[in-house]
Order: sequence, then structure tokens, then C-alpha cells
Amino acid sequence: MITSFQMRAARALLGIDQRALAELAGVSLPTIQRMEASTGNVRGVVETLMRVVEAFERAGVELIGEQARSEGGGRGVRLKEPGPPRRVGA
Repeated sequence: MITSFQMRAARALLGIDQRALAELAGVSLPTIQRMEASTGNVRGVVETLMRVVEAFERAGVELIGEQARSEGGGRGVRLKEPGPPRRVGA
């Protein structure tokens, strides 16, 4: 549904911190912190996950699933391969 990497990237695109995301989504700051600390797909209560996804969508961020096409017309970035960020030159 959404990965911790997507959450951090979406926040970066919006220029907001975890506290602001928590307020936008109507969830607690510790909830956002736990979600972003996970690896891979974020796990949690479905309603909470939906609140976060909807908050990003209201703010103008399109979350693109793996192997999915983006039908939006805006600019964006995407990892070529899923997984943790790699160090350049490592």
C-alpha cells in the first residue's frame, strides 16, 4: 500500500516534517514515527494508513505503487528498483 520510503519522500516533496504530516492526517506524531521507522510496506491499522494516504493526496502527492503507471501530469521521481536507497560509488 505505502512504504516508509514513500512516506519520507512524499514529506520531502511537500517540505513538511513528521509533526505536520500527523496533523494533516489526524493521527499522532508517534504513529507517523513508527510508520516511517518500519522497513518495506508500512503496517498498521488500515484506517490509519488510509488517513495518511488521503492526507498526501489532498496535499497534491500521488503515491505510485510498484509496477503501476502514473496517470497524473505532474513531475515526479521514482526508484528504478524497489528497496533501500543505495550509496553512489559504494
